[in-house]
Formats: sequence, C-alpha cells, structure tokens
Amino acid sequence: MNKRSINISSCLDFNAVLKMKTTSNILRNVLNPMLPINMLLRGYSLCVLIVDVLWVILNAIYAIFQAAYEIFKPPPLKSIEDETVMVIGSGRGVGRELAIQLSFLGARVICVDHDESNNSKTVAYINRKGGVALTYTSDITKKENVEYLAEEIRKDVGFISMMFYCCGIPSPRALMTQPPQDIHDTLDLTLTSYFWLIESFLPEMKARNHGHIVALTSVAGLSHIKDQMPLSVAQFAVQGLAESLMEDLRINKINRVYVTLIHIYPFIVEDSSDLRLKIPSYFGTITPARAANSILESVLRNYPEASVPKRLLFMGNLLRILPRKATVLIRDLLDTGVDFA
Repeated sequence: MNKRSINISSCLDFNAVLKMKTTSNILRNVLNPMLPINMLLRGYSLCVLIVDVLWVILNAIYAIFQAAYEIFKPPPLKSIEDETVMVIGSGRGVGRELAIQLSFLGARVICVDHDESNNSKTVAYINRKGGVALTYTSDITKKENVEYLAEEIRKDVGFISMMFYCCGIPSPRALMTQPPQDIHDTLDLTLTSYFWLIESFLPEMKARNHGHIVALTSVAGLSHIKDQMPLSVAQFAVQGLAESLMEDLRINKINRVYVTLIHIYPFIVEDSSDLRLKIPSYFGTITPARAANSILESVLRNYPEASVPKRLLFMGNLLRILPRKATVLIRDLLDTGVDFA
C-alpha cells in the first residue's frame, strides 16, 4: 500500500469519527431533558431584567416630574409642636436663630453649646418670649462628654425627636482671616462629635420610627476653599455621613426618620458687614435669622437636601455631573462669591 492510500484512509477515518461525535452531541442535546428548562430559565431571567429596567425608567421619570411639580407646589409644612428638639451650637449665629424660631413653632428646645454665657442668653431669650428651653454646656469633641450629655438629657427630658448640628460652620470673615485649623481639631468638632451624637440619639429614633436629623455643612462640602484644606475635608465627610445615614434608613425600611442635608454658602452676614460680593446681583447677603427661616422651611417639608440660599442647590448638583474642566471654570467664576476690602 502506497503513502497516498494511507493518507486517504486516515482522512476517511478522522471524518467518520468526527461525524460520530457530532451525531452523538446532537442526540445528547435532543434527549437531554434539562435543555428546555435551561432555555426557559434564561428566557425568564431576560424578562425579569426587562421588567426591572422598565420599572426603574418609569419611576425615574415619575421622580423627575414630581420634583418639577414640587417647585410650584411644595409639600405641606409638618407641625413640630410639643416635639423635643436639640440644637448643638445654639450660642450664636444660625444655631441661635434656629433655637429661637423652633421655640416659636411650639417645640421644646434643648440648647447645647460649649460657651455657657452665650447659650444662657439664648435660653433666657426663649423663655422670656414664652417658649420652653433648657441649657446644657458641653465640649462635644470628647466622647465621654457626649455620652454624659446624652444620659443627662434622657434623664431630664426623655426622647429627643429632632437634632440640629450647627458646629463647624465658619463665617465668611473666619474663612478669610483665621489661619487653617489642625486637621484633628477640625475633624473632632465637625465630624467625629457629630457621629457620636448620632450614635447616642439615633437608635431610639429608629426604635420609635420617628425623628429628624439635620446636618449643616458649609460650601466647603461642595467645593474646596483656598487655604482651608482641613475644613474642606471635614465638610465633605459630613456630607458623606448624611448620605450614608439616608441609605441606612432606606435599606432598613425606616421611613419616618428623616435626614436633611443643608449646604450653607458663606453669605450669612450681619447687615453691618463690610463683605463685598463678586456677583452681588446674583448672590446677595442674608442675616442669620433669614438663613434659619430658610433652613426650617426645608426641614419642615422633609427635604433630603437644601441650600442657603435655596437657588444654589441646583448649582451644587450641576457641579457634580459636569466634566472636571467645566466645574473648575464655574468655580473660578464664582470664587465662592466673596471678596473682602
């Protein structure tokens, strides 16, 4: 037998084996009872995915229309009469005005500040105007002080249903004239102590499914402020803490405990201030009393996020989705809006 005959024979044998394997695979697939089930499962999974995507799209469209509708017809203001509200940082500025206006709305106000003199003046003013307020002096940058404060408040007044944290919000003058703080001091005041307070008072809010936590952050939580790196880091962290808290409540289906994140731009100044604005026709200035009124309006409507002034919330959200270069150009234009003589 020559070489050519051997090669032809080998090819024929290989083709025969290949055909046999192919036929065997086809028969195995046809006779395999699991094949239709697998196809059905894949089809079912695809249908579920399509339904889920359509559900998300429809709900997203509904949420957009609802948000647009609420611009023209906001949700009603909730009542806080007879609620017990704790304001940390009530000795001056926005914290003081929040405590006063909360008392006018019928709430019992727990005023906490490290400055006993200023805090006592706030409480005296509230009580003189017919409200109900109690004063507590505490350095909340130490955990043992926060734990002791929480224990004393529970013993004296019981359940705290609302908490406003007003510490770590600098004035425009402080941003421009005071040297940057130590990173540990800034984080202790702005973030760590806030976490300890939430840890002390949130569990009971969850257990009762009733409560409201308000986090106040400066514009540094949306954009870096020159020569204020520790402050910017801390304010970004507070924003992250508030958003994480919202997700925790949502995942655990606790729908009657609210979180509101307030971005305060550094335009809250007294009428006598020598502050000059870069774009005065757009920004303007407001007093702490008007700022507190704006904050309370957003809180009483259970908004998850708001800003002071209100119109700048859109600008903050826009900066999050624009390309980096575009956000830098807008920030350079605005320059946080303040210039000093």
